[in-house]
Amino acid sequence: MLLLVMTGAMFSCMHGTIRFITGGATSVEGLHPFEIAFFRNFFGLVVLLPLIFRAGFRSLRTTKFKFHFWRSLLQVSSMLMFFSALKLSALADVTALSFLAPLFTTIGAILFLGEKAKIRRWIALIIGFAGALIILRPGFQEMNLGLVLVLTSSAIWGGTMLIIKSLARTESSVSIAIYMAILMTPMSLIPAMFYWRMPTGEEFAGLFVVGLLGTLGHLMLAQAFKEADASAILPLDFTKLIFASIVGYILFSEVPGIWTWIGGGLIFSSATYVAYRESKQA
Repeated sequence: MLLLVMTGAMFSCMHGTIRFITGGATSVEGLHPFEIAFFRNFFGLVVLLPLIFRAGFRSLRTTKFKFHFWRSLLQVSSMLMFFSALKLSALADVTALSFLAPLFTTIGAILFLGEKAKIRRWIALIIGFAGALIILRPGFQEMNLGLVLVLTSSAIWGGTMLIIKSLARTESSVSIAIYMAILMTPMSLIPAMFYWRMPTGEEFAGLFVVGLLGTLGHLMLAQAFKEADASAILPLDFTKLIFASIVGYILFSEVPGIWTWIGGGLIFSSATYVAYRESKQA
C-alpha cells in the first residue's frame, strides 16, 4: 500500500515536471514533448544500469523478445501522446482520464483473449466511460486536443498492459523493466530528432528528474503488485489524482473543477471494481 502511494506521488511529480519543461500553461516555448520522451527513456536507462550490471546479462535471456519489442513500441506511442497531452491540458484532467487504461485492457481481454464478462463487469465498464464523458462534456465545452490524446494514449496503454500480463507469467519484473529501457530509448529518439534542440542546463536537470522518477515509479509499482493482491491496494491508486491536483496547483495555479472529480471518481471506481472482480475470479 505504501509503495503504491509513493508511486502515485512520483508519477504526479514526473508529470508536473514534464508540463513545466514543455512550457505548458505558460507562453514560454519549452522542449517538445517528443524530445522529453526520449530523455525520459535515456535517463531511465542510465538509472537502470547499476541494476543491469548487478543482475548480469543473464537477466536479458528471453524467448519472448517479440513481445518485448511490441510492448515497447506500443508504450512509446502511448508515451508520446501522453506527454503531448500534458503540455495541452490541466494535470488533474489528464490524470483522471488516464484511469481509463485498465478499462481498455479489460475490453481488449474480452475481444482478443476470449475472456468472458458478466453483466456486472459490463455495467462497471459503462459507468467508467460515462465518467470520461462527464470530464469531456462534449457539446457543453470545446473538445480539447490534449484530452483526446489522453483517451488514445490510455487505449494504447491498455493494449500494452495485456502484453505485460503475458510477459509477467515467465519474465521477472527486472527483465521487463530492462528491456523496456533498452528498446524504448532508440525508438523514442527517432521522432525526437524532428523537433530536436539542445536543452539548457536547467532543462537537463529537469529531464534527469523525469527519468529518475519514472523509472523508480515503475519499479515500485511492479513491486507493489508482487507484495499484495491488486484488488487490495488498487483503491489507493486514486491518490494520483490528489497528488496531481496538488502539483498542478503549486506549479500552474490549476484548480480542478467539480466535473473532473466526479468523472475521475466514476472512472476510478469502475476500474477498481473490475480489478476486484478479476482477482476474485482468479
